[in-house]
Amino acid sequence: MAIICVTGGAGFIGSHVADAYVAAGDEVVILDDLSSGRKENVPDGAELLVLDIRSPEAAEAIIGRGVEILVHHAAQMDVRRSVEDPRFDADVNIGGLLNLLEAARRGSVRQVVFASTGGAIYGEQEAFPAGEDHPLRPLSPYGVSKLAGERYLDYYHMEHGLDVTCLRYANVYGPRQNPHGEAGVVAIFLDRILSGKTPVINGDGLQTRDYVYVGDVVEANMAVRSLPGFRVYNVGTGIEIDVNTLYEKLREAAGGGPEAEHGPAKPGEQRRSVIDPSRIREELGVPIGTSFEEGLRHTANWFRQRAATR
Repeated sequence: MAIICVTGGAGFIGSHVADAYVAAGDEVVILDDLSSGRKENVPDGAELLVLDIRSPEAAEAIIGRGVEILVHHAAQMDVRRSVEDPRFDADVNIGGLLNLLEAARRGSVRQVVFASTGGAIYGEQEAFPAGEDHPLRPLSPYGVSKLAGERYLDYYHMEHGLDVTCLRYANVYGPRQNPHGEAGVVAIFLDRILSGKTPVINGDGLQTRDYVYVGDVVEANMAVRSLPGFRVYNVGTGIEIDVNTLYEKLREAAGGGPEAEHGPAKPGEQRRSVIDPSRIREELGVPIGTSFEEGLRHTANWFRQRAATR
């Protein structure tokens, strides 16, 4: 049992990770300003502190609660907003992280688990899928801020002895994803299908992404608990799926839906993005085993139940 702080623990991914720590018998403290997270996502048995990660109060909570493992998911994660307002993106993603790391080194924290990005950090890929040693050439301020976060964490590991694990997530999908605040295409499409609205696919729909189910992301988080040293792992499937195929599989999982319309392509959008998860499979035995069809069924069922209770 340990005292674990999950930042962003009322959000989509963070709340699932918090669930797993509570189930394991840990004492879980959640830091979340509820800008996109929801109180109903917080698991029973966890303590919610409604705080901004940039605030002195958040730093004091890390120290005062005796946090031993800091699991950092809170972030400004909208790529488009990062382009429009890079200073805000850096303030949250770099300034907020540094605020917590300064508290971590002064307090009882021995490990930091950092939710990084497997798509935005690599930029336009040279190899498919991209391994952890692929060149890092982010194309957005969001990707730059995540890369800066990894670099700062490496410094805190070397200078202050913090153990660090960076998890570079592919496109995570699953229950609790917010189609409005957390901008995942699976959630956006399902929300529109179940509300009878016509989804819009940007461009020709042949752009590809690596879609990983949130349950597999939780498995990765639990597998890296208490790992020594500084480590980086991709968390994805190694499988490319284009947007047109994604939408057709979502229609099947939802039991039908309208034909999608095609709109203009987004300027600067990556054409292909897929990451290689073999390192975390080989070193830690993390299976990343949920098939795309199974994951979509679980996700569609959750969205259907949510729509029925509105």
